[in-house]
Amino acid sequence: MPEPAGESMLAMVLQHTQRPLVAQRVPMPVPATHQVLIKVLACGVCRTDLHIADGELAPHKLPLILGHEVVGVVAGLGNLVRGFAPGDRIGVPWLSGSCGNCRFCHMQRENLCDGARFTGYDQDGGYAEYMVADSRHGFRLPERYDNAHAAPLLCAGLIGYRAYAMTGDAVRIGLYGFGASAHIIAQLARHQVQ
Repeated sequence: MPEPAGESMLAMVLQHTQRPLVAQRVPMPVPATHQVLIKVLACGVCRTDLHIADGELAPHKLPLILGHEVVGVVAGLGNLVRGFAPGDRIGVPWLSGSCGNCRFCHMQRENLCDGARFTGYDQDGGYAEYMVADSRHGFRLPERYDNAHAAPLLCAGLIGYRAYAMTGDAVRIGLYGFGASAHIIAQLARHQVQ
């Protein structure tokens, strides 16, 4: 369970771009209305994290705790959280929030929303003992995936699957580049053909 309010936790913090992350104690986050407090069990390293750390994507805030392929356990709840309880396993993706009102949000394409916010970019992410995340953008994770294997599915798996779903009933698809997302989609496509 979480440390008492006002306590600190260990995190890997980006103080400045193009410099190593710094291990330091920071204040324990407190969940807001729709947020859950999460004890982090695993957090993958995405190429986007490296782009931010290297300054190729300007951080939206500094200092910043990176990490958006997060698997954890709910340790606390905001007062309007529905669908999660303390002890539930949760996955936190790159998309941490959106306006909810624009045409993209209404089409379930929140990633294109002008008001989209991102984990480990607009708000602190999972390179820490604890983090907070909007429960409305969190995922329940099946027990059949262990923490380390579930983490990459929260970024590469999600964006790859979104693109794959758009292919409809295509007989052939092309994959450009071969990063984590293409690696996952190639496996999924091959499995569905068999």
